Amino acid sequence: MVSHTLQDAGYEVETATDGRDALTKAQKSRFDVIISDVNMPVMSGFEFVKAVRLQSQYKFTPILMLTTETSPEKKQEGKAVGATGWLVKPFNPETLLKTLQRVL
Repeated sequence: MVSHTLQDAGYEVETATDGRDALTKAQKSRFDVIISDVNMPVMSGFEFVKAVRLQSQYKFTPILMLTTETSPEKKQEGKAVGATGWLVKPFNPETLLKTLQRVL
């Protein structure tokens, strides 16, 4: 649903199967924005964001967490590892697109 929303809006999208796959793709390519879930197999979204932020090319890249997690503690943890924004699932496509426009 996320990839379809973004593609329909004209964005080029690369998807990953889990956190480790996402990290491998981030190391091989350059992305303008990253959208990650918190709960992923192999490597959590927080671990992924922390690892991506260690790469100089992603120091200032917007990273949005799109997740079912709503607790203030989880949001704070996301901010602490380097997440730029937080969107809750189920998401509104218009909200996602407006958030992307704001951070890009």
